[in-house]
Amino acid sequence: MQPTKHNWTKEEISAIYHKPFLDLVYEAATIHRENKDYSEVQVSSLISIKTGGCAEDCSYCPQAARYHTDLEVQPLMQVSQVVSAAVKAKEGGASRLCMGAAWREVRDNRDFDRVIDMVKAVNEMDMEVCCTLGMLTESQAQKLADAGLYAYNHNIDTSEDDYKRIISTRTYDDRLNTIKNVRKAKLTVCSGGIIGLGETPEDRVSMLQTLANMEVHPESVPVNALVPVKGTPLEDQPRVPIWDMVRMIATARIVMPNSVVRLSAGRNEMSTLEQAFCFMAGASSIFAGDKLLTTPNPAFVDDMAMFELLGLKTREAFKNGRPKNTINKTEEVTAN
Repeated sequence: MQPTKHNWTKEEISAIYHKPFLDLVYEAATIHRENKDYSEVQVSSLISIKTGGCAEDCSYCPQAARYHTDLEVQPLMQVSQVVSAAVKAKEGGASRLCMGAAWREVRDNRDFDRVIDMVKAVNEMDMEVCCTLGMLTESQAQKLADAGLYAYNHNIDTSEDDYKRIISTRTYDDRLNTIKNVRKAKLTVCSGGIIGLGETPEDRVSMLQTLANMEVHPESVPVNALVPVKGTPLEDQPRVPIWDMVRMIATARIVMPNSVVRLSAGRNEMSTLEQAFCFMAGASSIFAGDKLLTTPNPAFVDDMAMFELLGLKTREAFKNGRPKNTINKTEEVTAN
C-alpha cells in the first residue's frame, strides 16, 4: 500500500493535477497497480428512497423544491420496496446499496425510524449499506451504525471558496461537521465532489486538498460530472470533458492512494473507451443500475459487458471486513 499523507499543500496537488496527461495517468495507474486488487471494481446501486421537495438550494439538484423541473415528488419508500430494489441490485452484481433521501437534515421521527429499518433489512442481505440523508448529528449517526450501516455519504461538492456560489442554505462547515459526526460513530465515510459546476481548476485542487488532508481519508471518494437538468440554475453548463474527469480521478488516486475512487455521475454520457481511461487512472468503484437517484445511468447488463471487455471483476461485499461498530463499538472502524 502507498503511504498516506495528510498535509498536502495546494501547490503540491496543483502540480500533480497539471502534469502532462500521459505522465499523470501513468503515475496514478502505477499507484493503483501497487494494490493487488487493482482489477476489482466495487459495484454499488443508488436508489432514491424519498424524492424531491428538498428545502435546499443546491444549484445542480433537480430535487430542490424551489426549482421548476419535471421531477415527480415521491414520499419515503416502504421497507419492502427497498428490499425489492436491493434484491434486484444484488442479482445485477452490486455489493453495496446506497439509499438517498432528499432531506436537508435528518429528523428524529417516524421517517428516520423507517430508514433504520431499511438499513437493518438490507444489512441482513449481506450487502454493504450506505445512506445519504443530509446533515446528521452524532447520536443519529450512532443509531445508523447500531442498525448496521456501513458507510455514510456526504459530499463537499466543491472548494470552500466556491461553495457559496453553488449552495446558500447550508455552510461548508455544516458538511464537514456531519463528516466528523459520521467518524465519531465509527462508520466509513463516502465524500467527494462534482466537477462541471463552473468551478476553476484551482477550486478542484482545493476540494481535493480538503479531502486529502482529513485526519482519515474518506474510504470512498466519488468523482461526479455534472448532469445538467432543465429547470436548475446550472441547466446550461456544458458537458465536462472526459480529460478533466480522468485528471480528477488520477489526482485523487495519487493524493488518497488507499481510498476507493468512484466514477459516479456522468457515466451515462461516457463511452466504454472513456470509462476505460478512468479505470486505468485509478477508479475502482461505480454506480450501476438504470438510475442514479433521478438521472439516467448505464444498466447492470451493459456494465457487466464492459467489465468482461476490460478484464475487470466485481468486488465482493465487506472485502476488508465489516465495520467493527457492529461487533464491538469501542474498536475502530475497519478501512473500506
